[in-house]
Amino acid sequence: QLQLVESGGGLVQPGGSLRLSCVASGFTLADYSVCWFRRVPGEERQGVSCISPTSDFIRFSDSVKGRTALSRDNAKNTVVLEMHNLKPDDTGVYFCAAGARTDFKGTYDVWGQGTQVTVSS
Repeated sequence: QLQLVESGGGLVQPGGSLRLSCVASGFTLADYSVCWFRRVPGEERQGVSCISPTSDFIRFSDSVKGRTALSRDNAKNTVVLEMHNLKPDDTGVYFCAAGARTDFKGTYDVWGQGTQVTVSS
């Protein structure tokens, strides 16, 4: 069974940091680009960041650029999203997805179940 599992979400005060992990099972994550998306009720899905299979290309959305890092460890089938200086607008359910693209568009082959991030004082 192809599966992605996210973890690391929670309640954080504005200005705080979070480390979200995405772990794959049932397939080789190194064969895929991996993207993080954010979903907020009533809004369209938002792309956050993408990383190519060999980490030679990383994309960040304008809303998180400069305060976010994305990395992967293919030996551990894991991708890690680190977010700093969090803002209330960062609140949402964060999903990771594996696919062929790094532009937040099109379809992705495998999706995780999501992890809730709430930024609030």
